[in-house]
Amino acid sequence: MLNILVCVKQVPDINLVKMDPVTGSLIRAGVPAILNPLDANALEAAVRVKEAHGGTVTVITMGPDMAKEALRECLAAGADRAVLLSDRAFANADTLATSYVIASAAKQLGDFDLIFCGKESLDGATGQMGSQLAERFGASQISSTAKIVEVDTAAHTITAERDLERGTEVLRAKYPCLLTVEKANFRPRIPNLKRWKASRTAPIAVYSAATIPGLDPAQIGDPGSPTKVPRTYPPEVGAKGSMIDEGSTEKNVDRLFVIGVLALQSRHDIVLAADGRLILGTHRHRTVVLDDAGVSSPFERIDGQELQHLVHPVHARKRLHVMPIDDRVHGN
Repeated sequence: MLNILVCVKQVPDINLVKMDPVTGSLIRAGVPAILNPLDANALEAAVRVKEAHGGTVTVITMGPDMAKEALRECLAAGADRAVLLSDRAFANADTLATSYVIASAAKQLGDFDLIFCGKESLDGATGQMGSQLAERFGASQISSTAKIVEVDTAAHTITAERDLERGTEVLRAKYPCLLTVEKANFRPRIPNLKRWKASRTAPIAVYSAATIPGLDPAQIGDPGSPTKVPRTYPPEVGAKGSMIDEGSTEKNVDRLFVIGVLALQSRHDIVLAADGRLILGTHRHRTVVLDDAGVSSPFERIDGQELQHLVHPVHARKRLHVMPIDDRVHGN
């Protein structure tokens, strides 16, 4: 009989969350909390393993009392027991502190053969929890699991398949093993009425900082969280991009070179020579001059050799030469 743990999280529905443009804080008021969708995929994977090979599925989460609703959703979908870790001392925890509390509490529940996690949470989206929990449980890990190929209860191994950028990888690991699950092949089931009704009244075990033996106060909540977020703000919208297609590679490079020079107008490092040449600045007692100067804009101070790395070699040979600094001619 397998002992299976599923780590889940209740998150705000990000489709309804807005950001305060002044403070940068998320406006959570009136936003419903939901079971993290990727954790629902992990639960489905765990329940399928239980149905095929027997065992017990325990779901665990850390959060406020309202997180019980997410646990009841898991019970309705096939979990056998649920555990809530809730304490004000757990507030402001980052993934390091959260994984410490979850692992410490789970160890009081017994030894787990398999541990399932979603790939990431919708709100934090760090993808760190699975690896941190695997380390704390002393478990092997298979990340980005796309398919569970085999569970060998006699050999105490699990074989899983995961998709990579250039193919598919099949891995076999011994228990205990933690798997982070992709969503494609583990669509959450719709609970039947009987299980849904039973989940409404099912007992949920609640642990606090005081009821988890050996918990170090310095490793929980804000004190145990080295990650600090000084500011949250919406991304700045830049200028609209454009496609460059002048008909040939040489013409495209010509255009890019002109755009690069024009983009540095604020530096004021060039001088227009009396003979019409454009001096692009000085570096190491040398002056870079651009012939055929049709651009009267600043460029950063670099020598001719360094500048030639920025343009196509053919154009560099045609357009650039280096002259002694004493020969520089300043125009108006």
